[in-house]
Amino acid sequence: MLIIALRKVSMLVAVCLCFGLLALPTARAYDLPPVNLGFTTFLDGGPPAGPGLYLTQYFQYYTSDEFKDSKGKNIPPLSGHDLNAYISLTQFIYQSNQQVPLTFGGKWGMNFMVPIVGFNLDDGSPLVENDPGLGDITIGPFIQWDPIMGKNGPIMLNRIELQATFPTGRYDHNKSLNPGSNIFTFNPYWSTTLFITPKWTASTRFHYLWCSENGEPGNGLDDLQAGQAIHFNYASEYEIIAKMLRVGVNGYYLKQLTDTEINGDRVSGRKEQVFAIGPGAIFSFSQNNHIFFNAYFEMETENRTEGNRFNLRWVHHF
Repeated sequence: MLIIALRKVSMLVAVCLCFGLLALPTARAYDLPPVNLGFTTFLDGGPPAGPGLYLTQYFQYYTSDEFKDSKGKNIPPLSGHDLNAYISLTQFIYQSNQQVPLTFGGKWGMNFMVPIVGFNLDDGSPLVENDPGLGDITIGPFIQWDPIMGKNGPIMLNRIELQATFPTGRYDHNKSLNPGSNIFTFNPYWSTTLFITPKWTASTRFHYLWCSENGEPGNGLDDLQAGQAIHFNYASEYEIIAKMLRVGVNGYYLKQLTDTEINGDRVSGRKEQVFAIGPGAIFSFSQNNHIFFNAYFEMETENRTEGNRFNLRWVHHF
């Protein structure tokens, strides 16, 4: 959900939302909606410039030609065909300076995210993509805590957000790939950044995902409800140029915990999983303007596409 940070305070994100990607109803399982896989990374435990209004603009590109089954093996009719996804995500975050009673000093804030999503499939693909358009909007109230301080600066940053995504996106049950998921999701998270040294930090954001029922899943089905899942982003970076450049490693993991229900019955063999790792960097123009670049290479995938993801993010504090 929030944003970035430097030194004393850290960063954003709420993605929030954000976006892992792909629910491909026609490709056997692929039931989970888009979630935040790799949108947020370094210094994720708090905003970089304290209270106020933040604008974050994300651009993410995902590419894959491998469609995995429940054993992690390629699905012959699908694998070998290129799939490309393009995501533009605009996020507004307001961090107040007002404490919330009974939260041990936590301050309230609000996160709002609007995605635009487009897909491109090669000519031989058996899948059919919908037109580019508005994705599912995410809204989340959050509690941000001030840094836990030590003698050399901040030691730890923490935030909790109750994130919800609404079925506002373009959706056609006759299409394999859609900007919207046609479901409501509840996806709360805890985000933290640990300052191992003043220049070296580690961050994670841990989500729990619950999905409502899709009453128009297509493929002749009456309804479909994806199982519950956990997913988290992880990152660690080191300051190379003071107050300007940090580089490190980042990644994500998703694991579906319960079976998907189709027409009211649980169906085994559809649980999704993916792990990813790659390099990343933050370039800071000032405490109010930061650019992130993150690359991810997926592996250990089940019932999902396996590919590469590239994320560019600009964070601005007004």
